[in-house]
Amino acid sequence: MTEDLCLANAMLVLPGETLRGSLRVTGGTIAAIDSGAAVPTGAVDCGGDYVAPGLIELHTDNLERHIQPRPRVDWPHAAAIMAHDAELAGAGITTVFDAMRVGSIPSGTGRYLKYARGLASELLELRAAEALKISHFLHLRAEVCSETLLEELAEFGTDDRVGLVSLMDHTPGQRQFRDLAKFEAYVKGKHAMSEDDFRRHVAQLTALRGKVGDAHEIGAVAQARRFGAVLASHDDTTGAQVETSAGYGIRLAEFPTTIAAARACRAHGIAVMMGAPNLVRGGSHSGNVAAAELAESDLLDIVSSDYVPSALLYAAVRLGQVWGDMARGLSTVTEAPARAVKLEDRGTLAPGKRADLIRFRLRGEVPALSGVWSRGRRVA
Repeated sequence: MTEDLCLANAMLVLPGETLRGSLRVTGGTIAAIDSGAAVPTGAVDCGGDYVAPGLIELHTDNLERHIQPRPRVDWPHAAAIMAHDAELAGAGITTVFDAMRVGSIPSGTGRYLKYARGLASELLELRAAEALKISHFLHLRAEVCSETLLEELAEFGTDDRVGLVSLMDHTPGQRQFRDLAKFEAYVKGKHAMSEDDFRRHVAQLTALRGKVGDAHEIGAVAQARRFGAVLASHDDTTGAQVETSAGYGIRLAEFPTTIAAARACRAHGIAVMMGAPNLVRGGSHSGNVAAAELAESDLLDIVSSDYVPSALLYAAVRLGQVWGDMARGLSTVTEAPARAVKLEDRGTLAPGKRADLIRFRLRGEVPALSGVWSRGRRVA
């Protein structure tokens, strides 16, 4: 149940500026914004804290981590979904596109099985029962180097809240894993493969990509259009790959791996999204281009928490400090992702928008959250 709310004497993070003022919420919607430090009767005195739109997360692996907290451990899904939901709310995220892999390899070395349809159904049931704190959409990660992609995509329909489909290609030797040594370290560490198993795995994936990859890519583009979902590329590395993405109508690039690819995205009008952990750590764990380098070159539009939910707000604040513009930094996790996935009812503080809000102050350079609201209801 939502309640009327007034947050006053706050630094409001508005489109293009920060402004000392107050914000009033009625019925889950922002009703009014006023300037000045006055604290009306009954209002919450924020004492100069920042008040910003709730964060919008387009690509997070966090739900997968909850359903499989250890290799071969399948956690009860309803409990995992609600824990994931609460964790995101606690990190200031009020809208999430839950990433789920579609496309499995049930045979050979390095097998992995389908899970997305069942997990999505459980999530949507919890949402319908109003058991979740924040707004959830589906992000289907279409793995083109797989055996079952098109069959799995066919299991989803227009009522499944599929808001985003990304084209994934994790074939060894290109994109994220163009450095085979890093791919070997990643796979052996995750799956405890022997040397022989690893060689067979690489050969299997390479053959599979050659056999079905192009057809899967084209089919995934068609399925995204059937869902009415936004289509994204993933790990573009070269100008040629970006040109292919643009030809599919893609306007969002997840984690381009080189500055050349990011520049090509800018030339084609494709928004560039990078990972918050990359920015916080000062580089990519896969050895790809640093998010900070793209930010300094004005080639970064959107930030995703990727595998650390709490990194999202931290990275946006860091960008605000790098750019000398807190409103611009916060826009990478609010206004820009909302625009990329065509959510017009949220992402900015303005009358008529959803009252998805966060309140925070800085402890040194680290943001400390003190309140999170989803449609005017406090969730953290």
